[in-house]
Amino acid sequence: MRQLCVCVSVLLVLATLAVARPKADIQLNSNPAPEQKCKSGPVDLVFIIDSSRSVRPHEFETMRKFMIDIIHTLDVGSNATRVGLVQYSSQVQNEFSLKTHAKLQGMVKGINEIIPLAQGTMTGLAIKYVMNHAFTAAEGDRPKVPNVAVIVTDGRPQDRVAEVAAEARDKGIEIYTVGVARADMTSLRAMASPPFEDHVFLVESFDLIHQFGLQFQDKLCGMDLCLESDHGCEHLCESSPGSFHCLCRPGYTLNKDSKTCTAIDLCAEGKHDCEQSCIPSPGAFTCGCNIGYTLNNDKKTCTMIDYCSFGNHSCQHECVDVLNGYFCRCAEGYTLQEDGKTCQMMDLCGEGKHDCEQICIASPGVFTCNCNAGYTLNNDKKTCTNLDLCNTVVHGCEHQCVSTPGSYYCICPEAQLLAEDGKGCGTCRSANIDLVLLIDGSKSVRPQNFELVKQFVNQVVDSLDVSAHGTRVGLVQYSSRVRTEFSLNMYQTAVDIKKAVMNVEYMEKGTMTGLALKHMVENSFSEAEGARKNVPRVGLVFTDGRSQDDITEWAKKAKEAGITMYAVGVGKAVEDELREIASEPHDKHFFYTTDFTFINQIAENLKLNICAEESQGEIEVKNPCACESLVEFQQATMTTLEQLTTKLAGMTARLEDLENQLLSRK
Repeated sequence: MRQLCVCVSVLLVLATLAVARPKADIQLNSNPAPEQKCKSGPVDLVFIIDSSRSVRPHEFETMRKFMIDIIHTLDVGSNATRVGLVQYSSQVQNEFSLKTHAKLQGMVKGINEIIPLAQGTMTGLAIKYVMNHAFTAAEGDRPKVPNVAVIVTDGRPQDRVAEVAAEARDKGIEIYTVGVARADMTSLRAMASPPFEDHVFLVESFDLIHQFGLQFQDKLCGMDLCLESDHGCEHLCESSPGSFHCLCRPGYTLNKDSKTCTAIDLCAEGKHDCEQSCIPSPGAFTCGCNIGYTLNNDKKTCTMIDYCSFGNHSCQHECVDVLNGYFCRCAEGYTLQEDGKTCQMMDLCGEGKHDCEQICIASPGVFTCNCNAGYTLNNDKKTCTNLDLCNTVVHGCEHQCVSTPGSYYCICPEAQLLAEDGKGCGTCRSANIDLVLLIDGSKSVRPQNFELVKQFVNQVVDSLDVSAHGTRVGLVQYSSRVRTEFSLNMYQTAVDIKKAVMNVEYMEKGTMTGLALKHMVENSFSEAEGARKNVPRVGLVFTDGRSQDDITEWAKKAKEAGITMYAVGVGKAVEDELREIASEPHDKHFFYTTDFTFINQIAENLKLNICAEESQGEIEVKNPCACESLVEFQQATMTTLEQLTTKLAGMTARLEDLENQLLSRK
């Protein structure tokens, strides 16, 4: 750009000097005196001359002489200054291109041969032609050589010039505009390159066009305009022959006025690689970090401050860094205490957050299941199964062996009693039994009928020989839940039992018969609640409606456990459910009546004794102090001790076998 300004200034000044020469100097065959040429470097210069009808013939001749005077001051040549000429009116005509003439004489001859077009004033069309054709390699334009266009016009353009001139300037063409007489200053400024005071000129007539060069006469070839003029540059001024331009200090960019400067904000322009924050300075930047972060050695990225590494966190287990601080965390299976630092083991067993059937063994945050003595853990690692000693030891039972947790006992068919050795079966000796009654306390029974149920229970008790060594009675009430009113070993007299029955409170709510049967099998007939070995077990279920849960499983398990089941139904009791509960034959173990007022008749007909064929429902009572009874008791005791010894030996063998299996797996 500096070279462009210099070259045009040279052209204009030399034109001024040429005005005073004799006319003969412009003739092709004339011999002009040699002149001092100002060498400013190579330039590609194109004249754009207005030849519209408003330019009179003598005015055009003045303009022709003006161009010849200018080129006489230039260092013309293929490797120096190249000159092209375009005239325009309503159309554009190329008189000669940049590559046409390599010598001054040829250019002068081409200028003298111009014939004006004498039509309109399409200045924009001319600028477009010069931009797209004159300044091309095909027409002699050279790369990296300044492109300069000088527009001479005397009127207002008849087409748009601002957009096409801006496009030409964007392509690197430096435009000078010379307006004569009627020329429009606004149009001249719209076409010219900035600053306008160096590129826009307006004279009153073509006769005064030589003033275009006179303004630069003192600036030709070496005047330092930065030192000798008010250049207006905010930062730096750089001189060139006959011209100057403004520069900015590093980190600043020149504004559109070509004089003032603005700091280059690389942060705002996104021209940085800071991870978090960018701190701008003119033409540069530094990186910073947000609160809680520190700048890494690469001066770009950030890392969160590791407060845990300071070693003063006091966390019992683990310290976890967070922004601007830290928090304590416990290992798996532990919970953080209120102090936010110490940890406590999570006892899922103690919190009831387990599904073990029998025993829960806690460890931090987890648990394992185990079983009570006499049970083995199933493959699901949760539920337990009785150790079936009947299938693992020689039990010697004549009829049937029944396994219990860690033990077993023998039972006999109905109407027979277990022999004194606890294994054989024989005829009935007594009517001593363990009886558990399950009574329905659901809402459908109603309070007045529940009192009749309690009378029914006491009527059954009256028919039994209740004592510590005779018959034992337990009572369970159920509705939506199950409640043991008293166990088999709680009362030893009929009076105490009947009194306890009358004090039973009515539960109401649902009818969970299956749940009650489960409770009876698992709890009521346990040794802990008074159930005895080698004593017949009898269960009696009293209900007035359909069960709200399934009874099939536990009705079956009750019978498999050797419990003789009786079912008594009233009102809306379901016959199929009652028969499923009752033992075979059903006609001896199943009773039903439509109304509570008739249940006393059922009590009279109920045959609870095991030896029904012999006693016909009557309880055989023996004197416990008789000699026969004492001998019988002694024999039974000895038999029981022998059975326990046998069972203990069997369990010992079983445990040894299990231990050997565990060792072999390891």
